[in-house]
Amino acid sequence: MNKGITARLSVMMFLQFFIWGGWFVTLGTFLGNNLNASDGEIGMAFSTQSWGAIIAPFIVGLIADRFFNAERILGVIHLAGAVLMYYMSGTTTFTAFYPYVLSYMIIYMPTLALVNSVSFRQMSDPSKDFSRIRVWGTVGWIAAGLVISYVFSWDSKEAIASGMLKNTFLMVSIASALLGIFSFTLPKTPPVVSKDDKVSIRTILGLDALSLLKDRNFLVFFLSSVLICIPLAFYYQNTNPFLSEIGVSNPTGKMTIGQGSEVLFMLLLPIFLKRYGIKMTLLVGMIAWALRYLLFAFGDADGFVFMLILGIALHGICYDFFFVSGQIYTDSKAGEKFKSSAQGLITLATYGVGMLIGFWAAGKISAMYTTGDIHDWKSIWIIPAGIAVVIFLIFLLAFKNEKVEYEN
Repeated sequence: MNKGITARLSVMMFLQFFIWGGWFVTLGTFLGNNLNASDGEIGMAFSTQSWGAIIAPFIVGLIADRFFNAERILGVIHLAGAVLMYYMSGTTTFTAFYPYVLSYMIIYMPTLALVNSVSFRQMSDPSKDFSRIRVWGTVGWIAAGLVISYVFSWDSKEAIASGMLKNTFLMVSIASALLGIFSFTLPKTPPVVSKDDKVSIRTILGLDALSLLKDRNFLVFFLSSVLICIPLAFYYQNTNPFLSEIGVSNPTGKMTIGQGSEVLFMLLLPIFLKRYGIKMTLLVGMIAWALRYLLFAFGDADGFVFMLILGIALHGICYDFFFVSGQIYTDSKAGEKFKSSAQGLITLATYGVGMLIGFWAAGKISAMYTTGDIHDWKSIWIIPAGIAVVIFLIFLLAFKNEKVEYEN
């Protein structure tokens, strides 16, 4: 792959995740402080990610893979997203905001598959080339957080009170318009499936891989993957409002430590897998969620702020050691026949069903421990910590020894 294509794909990934990180991290803080949304309503807003994940396979499988070039669809979607983001910035009530965010996530989530498709189609050796491209997505997410906190200070208490967080949507609107235009310069990525070929809904959703659930160990892993999304949803939905409410300075910028950690542990994951195996890697990923939330529960913005920073820094272990290694485990169990279907099934189960349950639960539990505008954060964080421990114990007791080799 030549340097010109590598550079263009890197810019695409940077903007793709700059866009997501530029508004999703601070969404809960914006809704609670500027639109006076309840915790249940905030959960509804975050759940749009799950609805987008559920609908995405239909857009990619029924339209993108059959009728139009992937880079053109990517361009049109991001131009439409720029318009939706612009209108989101001007809303003053949750009722007005929700249709825009739902529409946006329904069209944004398919772009995650589209940028991967555009990338993989240009690579002769994806196992070698993709990580060098994909890392720029993480850099983009980090850059968005740093801009919000350290360039414009939109997440300071004074700025939040004056409604400055709405500017994140304007920033993302501009970035989305840029990516929309830029997408038309990307390498041509024509459909891979003839429009005359029959494609079943069962295949698109990955349901062909349901036979894998007959394996008891894979069934335990599958159910654990769905359940661990409940603690994951608490992190996405509550961390930024939590840090802002208790007075941590530059909360969005500090949360980028999690993405830095994600890059580090992604590099360490192959070593850990080779030395300790898939079962131990998954277990470490699970217990890290419990440890993170205990650190959040007992940390504060003063003498124990280091506990909060450490909890954020655990993101690499929490995410990479369970979700990324889980994709590797799924690949090893699926065999050649069901590789694509199995990955589709896991994505639908986690980002779709699991996160949908998780965001609902996070909204309900947060509302239970809120008096006026003040949250009892210790109680809120202890609950997902307890859920993570229970899932860990179930997995530990039920999961049989697996001979899963990790291949570079």
